[in-house]
Amino acid sequence: MNALRHDAPALLRPEWPAPAAVRAAFTLRSGGVSAAPFGSLNLGTHVGDAAPAVAENRRRVAAALSLPGEPLWLAQQHGITVVKPDQQPAYWPDAPVGDAAVTQRPGQVLAVLVADCLPVLLARRDGAAVAVAHAGWRGLAGGVIEATIDALGVPGEELVAWLGPAIGAAHFEVGEEVRVEFCRHDPQAAAAFERNARGRWQCDLALLARQRLAARRVHSVHGDARCTYADAAAFYSYRRDGATGRMAALIWLAA
Repeated sequence: MNALRHDAPALLRPEWPAPAAVRAAFTLRSGGVSAAPFGSLNLGTHVGDAAPAVAENRRRVAAALSLPGEPLWLAQQHGITVVKPDQQPAYWPDAPVGDAAVTQRPGQVLAVLVADCLPVLLARRDGAAVAVAHAGWRGLAGGVIEATIDALGVPGEELVAWLGPAIGAAHFEVGEEVRVEFCRHDPQAAAAFERNARGRWQCDLALLARQRLAARRVHSVHGDARCTYADAAAFYSYRRDGATGRMAALIWLAA
């Protein structure tokens, strides 16, 4: 991953073998105007930050990335709904409800907001479509990755995937009900859970996502494995801070 210049919003470019027409980025937390506790590049409008600050942060990201249009910001619910803007009017009066989106339309920018949950980018090898998914443990267990793959309309072998920074296993403690939910779907998911001294479980969200991708034959999986909880300078983390901002994973096809 390569950071852009220090005087711009802090952004990462995924290093993955995506087709030439695919553009993607992941925002970090610096380079914006939001005040604490949202300092400084908060892109979420739902966290209590001042609306003008969020608008300016979004403007800065759009300018730094030369976005071809306003991203499709979703009203995320930790579910598995995949939004398909190609089937809707170009203008959305309200943020559509969903935790993933897919497009074949050049210039249509897709985005999900995260602050510990796992952002997943997907692209067809033929360059015909891209997708993004918000994979917290509930959405991941419910099948948001599988639903997004289905929406792309090709077998997993014809996709490439990128997993962004998310909370790491060392800091993601969950209860027995979470482990049971994943292991009910696939007994191999047990490898992503380690019992801690409190009798609960440390959960490896990225490993669970990789297992789900492998089950759908997505073999080209890449990513940035840094932990959002562990690096307060670079990342927002809801579990670490409570009141905090949101980062964005963005993907689009060049117009």
